[in-house]
Parts: sequence; C-alpha cells; structure tokens
Amino acid sequence: MDRKIKWGPLALSIAAALAAGGIGAWLGGDFSGSYGQMYKPLLSPPGWVFPVVWTILYVLMGVAAWQVWQSEASRPRKKRALILYGAQLAMNAFWPLLFFRLGAYLAAFVWLVLLFAAVWLCALCFRYIRPSAGKLLTPYLLWLFFAGYLNLGVYLLN
Repeated sequence: MDRKIKWGPLALSIAAALAAGGIGAWLGGDFSGSYGQMYKPLLSPPGWVFPVVWTILYVLMGVAAWQVWQSEASRPRKKRALILYGAQLAMNAFWPLLFFRLGAYLAAFVWLVLLFAAVWLCALCFRYIRPSAGKLLTPYLLWLFFAGYLNLGVYLLN
C-alpha cells in the first residue's frame, strides 16, 4: 500500500463533509435565535459550542471517508460503504430543518435516532474496510447520543 498522503482527495473529502454541514446550517436557518429562546435540558452547552464541535466532527468524517476511498478494499465494498456514508450525511443535513426551522422537535428526535443507526452502520462498514476509519466516527456517534438527549429534552420542555 502506498503510504504517501494524497492531499487533493483528502481535502476534497473533508470539503464535501463540511459542505453537507453547511447545507444543514442553511436549511436550519437562524440557529442562534432559535436555540437562545427555547427551554433546554441540564447539560446544554452554550450555542457557540455546536459549530466548533460539528466542524471537528465533519473533518473527522471526511478523513474517515478518504481512508475508505484510499483503501485496498474491493470497489463494490467501498462503494456500498461510501453510499451509506453519503446517505447519513444527507440525513444529518436534513435534521436542522426539522428541529430549527420547523420546530418539529419530536420528528427531529425520531430522525436523530434513525441517523444514529445509519452512522452506526456506516462506522461498522468503515471499520470492516479500515479499522481507523470506523474509529474516526466514534466521536460523531457519541455526539449524536448527546444530541439525542438534548433534542428529547427540548421536546419535553417546550
């Protein structure tokens, strides 16, 4: 295996993940205004934490996808894993629309549970192809679990 990093494909993979986050932010509308006005559960972080954490998570996702793409796994196996990756990115981008723009907190929570399942499957597929790629999605899964707690709390309190 060629150990030399191909910076162009890596940058493209990270940019694609960040773009999905940007689409989600655009679909969600005014995060800061919405978040500031709702009743939130205990352990809710300040609003500035979310873009910082999500940026880190999207970079990790992009690196993980790049690792899968650059792996020596068969083309069909990589294709299946990356299609699942793309599907979870699209699901992730749709969640802010439900939560922030539409205020459909229960629907957003159900969507988040489905997203968690999709990311878990993606992480398993990635892990099978390249163990480090699967591990790079672990912080994402942990954050989604926490986001589920926050989402459910907002639903119950508002």
